[in-house]
Amino acid sequence: MKNSGKALNENSLQELALRYVTRYATTRHKLKSYLFRKLRERDWADDRPAEVDAMVERFVELGYVDDALFAKNKAASLANRGYGKRRVTQALYQAGISEGDDQQALALSDAKKWDAAQTYARKKSIGPYADQLADQDKSRKQLQAFLRAGHDFDIASRFVFARPGEEIEPEQ
Repeated sequence: MKNSGKALNENSLQELALRYVTRYATTRHKLKSYLFRKLRERDWADDRPAEVDAMVERFVELGYVDDALFAKNKAASLANRGYGKRRVTQALYQAGISEGDDQQALALSDAKKWDAAQTYARKKSIGPYADQLADQDKSRKQLQAFLRAGHDFDIASRFVFARPGEEIEPEQ
């Protein structure tokens, strides 16, 4: 699908990239994908090929793009919303975060796993946050939902099978 805009050159591509990084928290992968999509939509006007990789690396050197910081912020955001480590890992993979840049984020996710599970249970009224004890079928569905949210089976089952109002202590 071609856009009616004029073909891109080095300056206009850099302006697009700059506008994108000032507007969105992004990763190398996302910025690269955005620039290649713009090139497909609008074509390239210069004789030399577009140096997208070099432009992205220049933005990394300037500090406009920081994959490790993006990963850490994404992990904190997902944990605060009640998602577990597997869901965080999936989100980081989709954002194109490489293995080295995800270490702090995964450590943060591990550290917050109990709080994230508690938040999820409270939001979904599961276990100690439920009004009444769930029947077997509902408990099974709640456990599956907990697992889809990225939590470990052990933590999920502790919340799902807890009685309403019961205090659950984190494992030491």
